[in-house]
Amino acid sequence: MALEQQTPWHQRIALVARSRAWARAKLFDTLRAVAQTDDGRRILAEALGDLADWRPASFERFSSYGAPYPDLATEPRDAAAKAKAPIFVTGRFRSGSTLLWNLFRAVDGCTAYYEPFNERRWFDPQTRGTHVDPTHRHVSDYAREYVGLEELDQYYSEEWTRRGLYMDERSWNPAMSAYVRLLIDRAPGRPILQFNRIDFRLPWFRANFPDATIVHLYRHPREQWCSSLTNLAACSQTCDLTTFRPHDGFYLLSWAEDLKYRFPFLDCSATTHPYRVFYAVWKLSYLYGIKHATYSMSYEALTQHPEVELDRLFLATGIVGADIDRLMTLVEPSRPRWSAYADAAWFKEHEEAVDRILDDFVAAERHRPAQAHSSDAPSGQWRRAETAGHVDDGGSRPVGPLLM
Repeated sequence: MALEQQTPWHQRIALVARSRAWARAKLFDTLRAVAQTDDGRRILAEALGDLADWRPASFERFSSYGAPYPDLATEPRDAAAKAKAPIFVTGRFRSGSTLLWNLFRAVDGCTAYYEPFNERRWFDPQTRGTHVDPTHRHVSDYAREYVGLEELDQYYSEEWTRRGLYMDERSWNPAMSAYVRLLIDRAPGRPILQFNRIDFRLPWFRANFPDATIVHLYRHPREQWCSSLTNLAACSQTCDLTTFRPHDGFYLLSWAEDLKYRFPFLDCSATTHPYRVFYAVWKLSYLYGIKHATYSMSYEALTQHPEVELDRLFLATGIVGADIDRLMTLVEPSRPRWSAYADAAWFKEHEEAVDRILDDFVAAERHRPAQAHSSDAPSGQWRRAETAGHVDDGGSRPVGPLLM
């Protein structure tokens, strides 16, 4: 006679079962709420620690073993699929990425999607609105490529704009992958996806979209800082993070709050000047871009020498037949403003303070086990990186405090 499975005692007594179910629900609701707080995330980050790299280093080799049965084999990609290999554009806010997107948009045979992770949800007629930033020259709308793509709603998450901004090649986000793949598949032409939120996700994008070409755009940090301020007077040379917060129009503080779990020096004092935080994120973004992108270009070069830079860009991305003369009419150089905000010495003091912290951070990273930082940014020459926006006098200095 088969053994009968006895119902646990706490399920046989109705009052106990209801009480237990209520207590469990309350407990897990509380844990979920705590996990969403800054303290909760800090506890989880510290507790998980070395478990973050739980996947074995050899995991990526599993796919090379092949299928044991012929009917399980995956069909190879055809030539048409390879011809539609996407181009991802990555750049910080106010880096000129809208200009670059608009240039791709004007190329015949390209389908250029503007900022796919934007909280305006371009695929949703109820949320995208019609407002266009007046500083975006020659742009009348952002969303026409998204018309008819309401199905993207099943994958989109607004948290992509402010949480999980760091993703390495082992990160797991099937919804994000499905969302991006749907945009690529639905594009009638060569898909171009222009992002402002993937600088620290580039390892993940490269791992999940190996056929993609990644174009990285950067801009002089002083100019980019001034461009991000809607009112220069509202964020003076003496302001701090508290007074800056109401004027933070481009997510600087929310980025620092999320990224500080990977880059602890972004956990800043309230008295820190926001330009230090800005420059730290700018420098990290730049280094991630030049390491993981296929092609990097500066905003200044694009606007000052558009014919030369567009030729180089299209050669790097495999685009042929673009009407360069027509595209050049969309390019308008911006007037430098940073010297009206502060002199070079003021900027240099803050930039050098940040560079000292970055050098110290890199030195500490070199002593970590190799597996723990397999996808980190370049490990050397933080201060000596050759960028249009970098300032360095080559001196040797002691390591300073965190971004104070």
